[in-house]
Amino acid sequence: MCRSIQQLRGAEPPATDVEVRDAALQYVRKISGYRVPSATNQEAFDAAVTEIASATRRLLDDLVLAPGSKPAQPVQRRLRA
Repeated sequence: MCRSIQQLRGAEPPATDVEVRDAALQYVRKISGYRVPSATNQEAFDAAVTEIASATRRLLDDLVLAPGSKPAQPVQRRLRA
């Protein structure tokens, strides 16, 4: 899978909506083969990003973390620190 998609499960603080959307965007770019879709495909591309971001948020919100799990520190956060 795309290296720029980072683990967000258990991130402290929890993954932001921007991080979730960025991951969804990278996923859609990877599977569609488009970095920037044509005007003809833009609506389908944007809809897919929105749906995947929504599904990702639900997943992250519903996961139960085991006690003592090491929190994730996505690369983007480490680079900003």
